[in-house]
Amino acid sequence: MTTGLYTHQACLAHDTGHGHPERIQRLVSILRLLDDPIYAALERREAPPATREQLMRVHAENYIDAVFAAIPSRGFGELDGDTVLSPGSGEAALRAAGAMTAAVGAVMKGELKNAFCAVRPPGHHAERDIAMGFCIFNNVAVGAAEAIAAHGVQRVAIFDFDVHHGNGTQHIFAADPRVLYASTHQSPLYPGTGAKTEKGVGKIVNAPLAPYAGSAEFRDACENVILPAIAQFRPELLLISAGFDAHRADPLASLEFETEDFAWITDELVKLAAEHCGGKIVSTLEGGYDLNALAESATAHIYALQRA
Repeated sequence: MTTGLYTHQACLAHDTGHGHPERIQRLVSILRLLDDPIYAALERREAPPATREQLMRVHAENYIDAVFAAIPSRGFGELDGDTVLSPGSGEAALRAAGAMTAAVGAVMKGELKNAFCAVRPPGHHAERDIAMGFCIFNNVAVGAAEAIAAHGVQRVAIFDFDVHHGNGTQHIFAADPRVLYASTHQSPLYPGTGAKTEKGVGKIVNAPLAPYAGSAEFRDACENVILPAIAQFRPELLLISAGFDAHRADPLASLEFETEDFAWITDELVKLAAEHCGGKIVSTLEGGYDLNALAESATAHIYALQRA
């Protein structure tokens, strides 16, 4: 088995306009580095669109309808002040969520050892009925719900190392004991959630990091809080919200991670998954807004998945 790479050209048609940080070039920069021969063994698969049923497991039906009603036939629209829509946004959002459902299926069936979804728009800020922070549908949540509904998984762990707290994912699963949501993130920072005291039904684990925290603080939080919590949960599947905006070069926050930190945590997650869930990992792209840091960090993450 090998590592799967799910993406789709439609994700390049989600145009957010001049000057928006969540821009088409983010995905282009990653895909360009993946042309290197060291990634030749990736099994490249086309992301299908998520079905309405798959979306409705985590999103309200009237919200889904409102999203598609807001997509313009030309020019730009918006769901909130940050979340811009263009004519190609609907298919991009469906493919981004569908990548997760397809990757989860392939990994659970043993077709792939693990997978990365190189997609946009990102998802972890989208709540059940609210778009936020560049996110339309909550891709990782759609993937977790697919694992439970379609593959009988009873324990899904999600680790989110984006610099911003994944309020949407936490909101969707706070009352669901089948899903552990664990996050490292800068605090204080948008969206203002993610305190240590936020526990849900006991399956929410937040490890906020102070501005200007770097490698040492991140690794300490992972080794002493995040990884032990995931191990204690004994997941049958590990999902990753892979945001790379905690990199020191990123313009939207002030953590100081190095590229090597993303390779390190991926290696640690690979070891944990090998012990508890047969190595089953599916990761999806969230944030990261310096193009060079994003591409280098994302490909370091993917290469670590390949080495598993």
